[in-house]
Amino acid sequence: MKADKQEIFKYAGWLGAALLVGGYLRYLVREEMGTFDKSLLMAGAVLLVLSLALNFGEIMALFGRRSTKLGANTAVLTIAVLAILGVINFLGYRHHKRVDLTSEQLYSLSDQTRKAVTALKQEVRVIKFDKADDLPLRDQMAEFRDLSGKLKYDRIDPTEKPQLARQYNVRALGDLVVASGERIEHLTTASEQDLTNAILKVTRDKLKNICFIEDHGEKPVSGNGQEGLAGVERGLKSQNYTTKTVSLLTGDVPPDCDVLISAGPKKAYAPQTIAALSKYLNNGGKALLLFDPDTDPQATELLTAWNIALGNDTVIDRASNSISFGVVNNYGAHPITKDFVKAITIFPLARSVKVIEPNKAEVVTTELLKTSERSYAKPALKGDNIEFVAGTDTKGPINIGVVATRKFGEKEARLVVIGDSDFASNGYIGQYSNGDLMLNTINYLAQDEDLISIRPKSATSRTITLTETQKNLIWLLTTIFLPALVIISGGYIWWKRR
Repeated sequence: MKADKQEIFKYAGWLGAALLVGGYLRYLVREEMGTFDKSLLMAGAVLLVLSLALNFGEIMALFGRRSTKLGANTAVLTIAVLAILGVINFLGYRHHKRVDLTSEQLYSLSDQTRKAVTALKQEVRVIKFDKADDLPLRDQMAEFRDLSGKLKYDRIDPTEKPQLARQYNVRALGDLVVASGERIEHLTTASEQDLTNAILKVTRDKLKNICFIEDHGEKPVSGNGQEGLAGVERGLKSQNYTTKTVSLLTGDVPPDCDVLISAGPKKAYAPQTIAALSKYLNNGGKALLLFDPDTDPQATELLTAWNIALGNDTVIDRASNSISFGVVNNYGAHPITKDFVKAITIFPLARSVKVIEPNKAEVVTTELLKTSERSYAKPALKGDNIEFVAGTDTKGPINIGVVATRKFGEKEARLVVIGDSDFASNGYIGQYSNGDLMLNTINYLAQDEDLISIRPKSATSRTITLTETQKNLIWLLTTIFLPALVIISGGYIWWKRR
């Protein structure tokens, strides 16, 4: 009878363990500790403790056996390994690090995002109105939140909180909202660029106007063709700037223009344009002038007052695949290009821009963009005559961009002159770091230095185009020659060992 009782208590112990595991698993599935779950856990604990107490002598005898000691050692080692793995996993979760090996750093937050989020002075909420969690978005927002405690992310089911959905003007399931105070931005995609731009929009205090002159054949700011500046306009609007065109033929620069741009005038500036530009700059204005080769804007007097001169030449650069391109990877020490450590910018057809002497002491100039050492400036480019001519052509590096500043009382006027406008056109704005250079220059002129950055990059297309012969060769190698080589090698080895 005694043995029967011990047997019953053994089974009670196993039953108690089963109840403990079952109760815990039920809690994990339901994510709620109900009365039934508590009852299972309590009953299991009572049965297990009772079984251990009544079988204590047998248990101690079991631990005295050699096989048990060996098993215990194995169990301890197993538990130790699991504990070490658990600690490593915990540390990895608390101190998340990853390495981005893509050349464009596609899976790392961009410099622009880091600056924008780190500099937040007010709370910003990012809300995904959906029933299910968006795991990629949640992971991305965790990286955003690591940069600033001012950024909050929530996923809200609009059917459970309809009042909050109405407050943020949610129209459909899946809407993504970025809000700060009374400002709200609705996003259609959750890309890093869109999220960063929305954060900038809801936190900027003032809309600044970027004015474009189009009186002299300049590139159209809203033009969608290869020669237009629609890409620049989209970039400016994403940073909460407004754009408009102005005419200087009938009056001064409008007082609401924070930055004035003349991009590639094909005709000479009219005298009233020169007068309006000079007056604007002398009152502390900010201007960007882009001049192409083979044009004469007749702005010598205006530029001389800023210690700048345009070269009457065309830059040829042997460092590029197309020798007419100016390739720049050497930048002056200036806020516009301070993050351009490995950046490359290209200029389809450029002219030199020089700092002249004697300098006016009140003007501070910086040579901003220099082409490669394999470049040279050619005064007379005729047809296919692009070879370097000693004594006539100027050897590189050639400077093609200058920044000048001048104090007028408490105001600081800023002028940037670049010897090419095509680099900012729709055809080239997306190439290399051209877009960063153009937008950074405007950020600097608008005195928004906190926006100067390297923006998120898109993946580079690396498709390979094969000829029909190359395709056939690859097919023969992969489907006939390589399998045949493996079979022959195997047969030879078998024959030698036979």
